[in-house]
Amino acid sequence: MPLDDYGVLSGTLHRHFRDQPDTQGRWFHVNLEVDAPAGRYRCAVDVDSKQSTTGVQWKVFTLEASALGPVAGQEPGYQDLARSPGSGALDYIRHPALVNRAGCVFVRRPPAWLQAVLNRLNPPRPWTSGSNLDAAQALEPILVPGRVVMVFGEPFGQGLGMHNIHQNQGDPYGSQWWDENGIWQDGATMTRRPDGRFDVFLSKFSTQADRTDNDGHPA
Repeated sequence: MPLDDYGVLSGTLHRHFRDQPDTQGRWFHVNLEVDAPAGRYRCAVDVDSKQSTTGVQWKVFTLEASALGPVAGQEPGYQDLARSPGSGALDYIRHPALVNRAGCVFVRRPPAWLQAVLNRLNPPRPWTSGSNLDAAQALEPILVPGRVVMVFGEPFGQGLGMHNIHQNQGDPYGSQWWDENGIWQDGATMTRRPDGRFDVFLSKFSTQADRTDNDGHPA
């Protein structure tokens, strides 16, 4: 079954801070404080842990607001999203603006002219691998206080906050997250630039597959 709840929080970024070594627990986070009508939310962006054998991967890029569909103009606050294309939900593998073409399957290799067109329309965005500190340093430049921020993921069960702000599909069979696999429920952090475009941070773990079936399980 997928996540219990999935949606997007829109608000104004107040500040961010990293977990301290004595508070991080198993996983290391960059925490965002986001102001919205209901109050100040804490959004915990996973960037892995020094103690974990599971590596983190990420990518940072900029998107036109139009590529995000209806959520780009969302009023401040939290909104549930249907797990389907067109709702504003994200899927790293299926969303046209996010897809990593290295994970796409062609029956045969496209001709060079078509590959060139694809590269212009949707530039390849390979994953970067590194430490939790590398990932934090990649995320933090887009966390400008006062910017409009959109955080995709799962709301806390209690209190104002968001977690599961990363890929939420492709976890291997036997892992503790297998049952949470699902499509169109991936997390992300986005902040709106002065020109109206959005800076985007996506993250996943090295154990998560780049290809999944319709249930979000590794294909």
